Amino acid sequence: MIRKIFLIFKRDLKVSVRNFITLYIIVVPIIFAVIINVFSPGINDTTVEIVLIEGENVEQGEYFEQFAKVEFLNDLDEMEERVKKRDNIIGVAPDGNNEYFILSQGNEPTYVVDYVKNLVTFDHYDISVEDSQAEIVDYGRDISPLKRLMVNVATIFTSVLGGMIIALNIVEEKTDNTISAINLSPVSRLGFIAGKSLIGVFVPVVGTFLMLFITGFRDINYFHAFLMVVTSCIISIMVGFIEGINNDDVMNAAGNMKMLFLPLFGSIAGAELLADKWQPLFYWVPFYWTYKGNNLVLSNSGSLIDIMKYSGIVLVISMIVFIVLAPRIRKGLE
Repeated sequence: MIRKIFLIFKRDLKVSVRNFITLYIIVVPIIFAVIINVFSPGINDTTVEIVLIEGENVEQGEYFEQFAKVEFLNDLDEMEERVKKRDNIIGVAPDGNNEYFILSQGNEPTYVVDYVKNLVTFDHYDISVEDSQAEIVDYGRDISPLKRLMVNVATIFTSVLGGMIIALNIVEEKTDNTISAINLSPVSRLGFIAGKSLIGVFVPVVGTFLMLFITGFRDINYFHAFLMVVTSCIISIMVGFIEGINNDDVMNAAGNMKMLFLPLFGSIAGAELLADKWQPLFYWVPFYWTYKGNNLVLSNSGSLIDIMKYSGIVLVISMIVFIVLAPRIRKGLE
């Protein structure tokens, strides 16, 4: 039986590689990882931007680059044009008396202007980080919260894509008139479902691990991550079967899978933006608990008991949904 299940999985994997849509879904986690690395800020990144005149004061430029993003232009006229643009960049230019003035548009936040004033003052008096009496205490976090949020959402999104692959494969089986052949094959209906489900777990697991590695989450507990990914795939797999059975067109099946996006993004928004008294409204959504569990995994702060609690809640909700959908799946495969 196990051998037959893996033969179904192997066949689905080969078909997915030849199909552009499913092949695109398979590489989506890597695309997510690249986009997250490009657009997410580092934990020490600053949003303050300063423009200086190229070659006017090299030491000043090197000093400012420790604490802000520095842009160099050729002369004062170019600096003025640059400062007039929509962003909050501040110019620092010499006034001819061995002193410097700050050039701003006038609508920049006060904290940005004050920050640049302090930098000019500290540079003038040659004050460095070593001269500060402040003590820096950190908790070993080297990845920004925004990046963790983006990776968390992308991980859950990847699990939905696994269900989409199942839906597309079943539609293809129906198109080729091969899905009815399971009634004449030595593979049981349960074995067929298990074989079809493997790719819906395999793709999200591999894609998630690649995404975690590429985005810099290399010191987390990957067994904990595996538990959360596998349990979060169950709902997507069942919906993938339902959509594959009820649709005869690939685009319709893929489009209907998007109905999972509403509870997915809604539960994440609720977890992040709403007060505690509103959180019970999302307890029925498995993605809510997956998001909570993934936060512990990505911050490397959850014990095995904590992870099992969240994955167990997702599993219980998935089992309830399975009991409801099992008759429809069984009937659709007859």
